[in-house]
Amino acid sequence: MLCVMSQETWEPPLSQPVLPGEARTDYERYLNSEELLSLQKGPEEWVHRDELLFQVVHQSSELWLKLAWNDTGAAAELVGGDDLGGALRLLRRASMCMRFITGQLDMLEQMSPWEYQEIRKVLGHGSGFDSPGVKALRPAMARLGEAFHAARERSGLSLLDVYVHGRDNEQLYQLAEAMMELDEWMQTWRIRHYRVVARVIGEHVIGTQGTPVEILGRLIHRVEYQELWDVRNELTAKSQAEG
Repeated sequence: MLCVMSQETWEPPLSQPVLPGEARTDYERYLNSEELLSLQKGPEEWVHRDELLFQVVHQSSELWLKLAWNDTGAAAELVGGDDLGGALRLLRRASMCMRFITGQLDMLEQMSPWEYQEIRKVLGHGSGFDSPGVKALRPAMARLGEAFHAARERSGLSLLDVYVHGRDNEQLYQLAEAMMELDEWMQTWRIRHYRVVARVIGEHVIGTQGTPVEILGRLIHRVEYQELWDVRNELTAKSQAEG
């Protein structure tokens, strides 16, 4: 006689975790979700419940920035090996990361400016100036810029040539534009960050590190690839000179 097991007691083998760890599922073990979700303050620690919103926005931003600087650094290595196609794929991802962190700044504007003042009191000297992700992305972008110009020089082209004869040097042109897009998103994020700060705490106040918010406003003009912005002026001048 066959013994029939009830559906309540039978579980297929694939439901059992096989990865090391104590979490109930492999999903949780692989993502370290228990540790991840414990990195935010709990209700018993909040000075205001919007601390959860504030921490989630900033912690998730650092995760996206981590992917952005890793992909940008890897893209620089690929360019050094003349794999421009592979570099382009990674740079598209890096720009998407910047787009994501820019968009989620909208969440911070859902905080009451007055209630945020309670949260601000427990931030210590914490400031967006200290973002480890941004600090890591900038040198990765610098390495990429060096690799791009080395590749351009190996092709015997000036930066102007890359644009004027872009159809004949498609991947170099596409790489220059992918770098430009990443740079533009970095600047867009700075602008959006500044406007959020101004909306929440004001434009004419002192920040958590004793720095006037106006200083943050000056940074919105910073770009990482100034030469890519300047070449636009050269292209316009060249076109006008040629009539």
